[in-house]
Amino acid sequence: MFDFGFWELAIVGIVALVVVGPDKLPALAIKLGRFLGKLRRYFASVRADIESELKSAELKEMLEKQQSEISELRSILSETKQDVETDVKSFTDPTLADAVAEEATKSTSQTSLTGKSES
Repeated sequence: MFDFGFWELAIVGIVALVVVGPDKLPALAIKLGRFLGKLRRYFASVRADIESELKSAELKEMLEKQQSEISELRSILSETKQDVETDVKSFTDPTLADAVAEEATKSTSQTSLTGKSES
C-alpha cells in the first residue's frame, strides 16, 4: 500500500513519542492498529462486493445468451415439427399418397430407361 522504509517509520515513532508522550503512546498504538484493521476489512468487503457484482453481470450476460440460443432452438424445433406433421399428413392423405406413388413410379421408370440413377 505505502512504501515506508525503516528510517521513515523510526522518525514517525520518535515524533509520536515526543508529541503524545510515553504514557499514552501504547494506547494510541492500539487504537491505530484497530482503526487500520477496520479499514482493511472495509476495503476487503468493498473489493468482494465489486467482484460479486462483476461476476453477477457476467452471469446475467451468459443467461441472456443462453435464452437467445434456447429461443432459436425452439423455433428450429417448431419448424421441424411442422415439417414432420406435414409429411405424416401427406402420407396419410390418400390423394397425396397416390401422387407420391406416381412420382416414385415415374422416377424409377426414368432411371431404368436411362440406366443411370438420379443422385
